[in-house]
Amino acid sequence: MQRIYLDHSATTPIDKKVLKTMLPYLQDKFGNPSSIHQIGREAMDGVNTARAQVASFLNSKPDEIVFTSGSTESNNLAIKGLVESLLQRQDLNSRHLFHIITSTIEHHAVLESYKELKEGRIEVTYIPVQQNGVVDYKKVKNAIRDNTVLVSIMYVNNEVGAIQPISEIGRIIKKINKDKAKNKNTNHSPKIYFHTDATQAVNFLDCDTQKLNVDLLSFSGHKIYGPKGVGVLFVKDGTPIVSLQKGGHQENNLRSGTLNVPGIVGLGQAIALLEKSVVAKNNKKIGKLRDMLIAGIQKNIPDCVFNIDTQIAVPSHAHISFLGTEGESILLALDAYGIAVSTGSACSAKDLQASHVLLAMDINKEKAHNSIRFSLGKNNTTEEVKKVLKVLPPIVQRFRKISPLYNK
Repeated sequence: MQRIYLDHSATTPIDKKVLKTMLPYLQDKFGNPSSIHQIGREAMDGVNTARAQVASFLNSKPDEIVFTSGSTESNNLAIKGLVESLLQRQDLNSRHLFHIITSTIEHHAVLESYKELKEGRIEVTYIPVQQNGVVDYKKVKNAIRDNTVLVSIMYVNNEVGAIQPISEIGRIIKKINKDKAKNKNTNHSPKIYFHTDATQAVNFLDCDTQKLNVDLLSFSGHKIYGPKGVGVLFVKDGTPIVSLQKGGHQENNLRSGTLNVPGIVGLGQAIALLEKSVVAKNNKKIGKLRDMLIAGIQKNIPDCVFNIDTQIAVPSHAHISFLGTEGESILLALDAYGIAVSTGSACSAKDLQASHVLLAMDINKEKAHNSIRFSLGKNNTTEEVKKVLKVLPPIVQRFRKISPLYNK
């Protein structure tokens, strides 16, 4: 049976060039990069090459790159590592609440991090999104207080693909920090640091950290046709952060543990494949396939709600509510045809509660449960989209016939 993969937001297949680059480090170049003998140095050479590749892509310095196990760890280290560092530096006699700003549509790796921060020491403001799934950067600006130390807004939402105004927010924060430095009367007011979870952005958008004006940026290898189990946290020079786990002193004392050399090398190669011309070509191809899918659904399936405006989203995403159905039922029916889609964030696929992202976009619970996320990738074809458009309409029609919620 032909398998059609339309769930690239959950994970991506590893690129053959990436796998080829990794294989020597799974075989002959197996050394521990902390070892000083030749086999260890060979492994470290691979790590250093990958670090340089990532730094070049992010327009940063190699020593600003920290390798982790993935975006979840990177997000935890960025948020909790920064706040813990600031708490440790704070004068015991003048302790005050630190204020953090985030959005209501962040990944659970970010939202759950705030829950572990010390109660009574941290305040969190959750900025609501507009109905189109985009944060209003003016609301972020208006939420900033004298005690704000961190703003964390994702670059692209994982469920609907909405692109967030990261560069605009970065410019606002940069100006505020600059004004603070000039005004001696605000010396008591801490610097504001800016973090973005770029996990869903790296494949599609410019992630130049200097243009974005971010202090912290996180992403994962397996979302960019690289291996699972490896990620990156960019930490701008001068950003205070402490390690969350103790052990060796790898990664500038920020992430203890023997480095995952094959994974790091693979991530570096995956990044190296993201040349601007290639990204532009892939974006155009993926966008055309996505538009073809949407047009076919609009033509052949009535009573659908398209939950994201494609003009403000990355080209991979189509998020659609099929009224009078259950998204999970459609997912399983498509799976029987070898077609893989999603009903929401893969990290919470076992949770049948309505998506917090869709609810934040003012989409009601019923429509949230009706929804399917299609996320296309660079290897998808026109023939695959045609196959989906052939099998999907009768599936929806079949479920609507037996649904007590569909009366048309």
